Amino acid sequence: MKQFRLFLLQVFALVMLVATATEASVRLKDLVEFDGVRGNDLLGYGLVVGLDGTGDGIRNSPFTEDIMSNILERLGVNVTGEQFRPRNVAAVIVTATLPPFARAGARIDVTVSAIGDASSLLGGTLVMTPLNGADGQIYAVAQGTVISGGVAAEGQAARETRGVPTSGSIPLGARVEREVEFDLSSLTRLRLALRFPDFSTAHQIEHVINSNLSKGVATMIDSGTVVVDLARAGTSSPAHLLARIENLRVAPQTRARVVVDQRSGTIVMGADVRISRVAVAQGGLTLRVEEEPLVVQPNPFAEGETVVVPRTRVGIEDAPGTGLAEVRGGTSLSEVVAGLNALGVSPRDMIDILNSVNAAGALHAELIVR
Repeated sequence: MKQFRLFLLQVFALVMLVATATEASVRLKDLVEFDGVRGNDLLGYGLVVGLDGTGDGIRNSPFTEDIMSNILERLGVNVTGEQFRPRNVAAVIVTATLPPFARAGARIDVTVSAIGDASSLLGGTLVMTPLNGADGQIYAVAQGTVISGGVAAEGQAARETRGVPTSGSIPLGARVEREVEFDLSSLTRLRLALRFPDFSTAHQIEHVINSNLSKGVATMIDSGTVVVDLARAGTSSPAHLLARIENLRVAPQTRARVVVDQRSGTIVMGADVRISRVAVAQGGLTLRVEEEPLVVQPNPFAEGETVVVPRTRVGIEDAPGTGLAEVRGGTSLSEVVAGLNALGVSPRDMIDILNSVNAAGALHAELIVR
């Protein structure tokens, strides 16, 4: 019976070990970018029509009148010398990303953003807009109804805005007209570019690929590049090779980092963050300045003038703070968090404490402040 229980404990420990390793592993396709398999940014300048009086003011946005005149002239409408004063059109910048291997006729999403003084694009329709690549060639044409996630309401004395009504999107609003020339089948080697370069992670990728294919197929060039030789892999099709290796699982290794966002007071710590034993005293000063001007007037029917006498109250209060508190060295992230939480300070104060601990050399991680 004891041997049976011991066997169950060993099996349970093995299952937990495998589960932990599986949770820590990541698919190769989520760690690297494959050479040539990338998107391309597209940009266009167009016109949104059909707005409910929320478009550009022509006097403030003369470029809106220019593009509207060009569109009408292409349609055979002569508007030379005419004065436009509509409020239902808006000039916009249209952006999109052409996915890798996108074929002619495929549809992609686009984003529309006002560049004039339009107050909302809600309900507008984007007129046919060419989208250019970095080489100046037209790769797609966009058109459709703009979907805006924002809304604005105003009256004579108040205005309320939710979201960003001057920006919107058109799902599948552009049609691909030109394909990016790239022959994947002509490659003899594949380069895998790590999104976050790291020598340990690159070495693990090399080991995993060689273990599943054959020795010498993958070679680590540097911390951000692993090269795969198609000839040694026994295949002449890069597409088939990518399909075989993209789902291989690797346990990535990253540098210990603490990311601080000062605007929102957000603090994010990596799992490998460690801190040495350190003592912290935290407090602050509160400065108050109150202005209470006093108006002094002469007596009725007496000579004199009304004057304003300034009255200012200034006070400085010393906040009690936390006193001198000890933060014990942590060997795991949970211990580090528990030690910092023991100070009992707000996230804003915690940012200053982390900066000071890092300056003292007790924070063993890269501190990134945004």
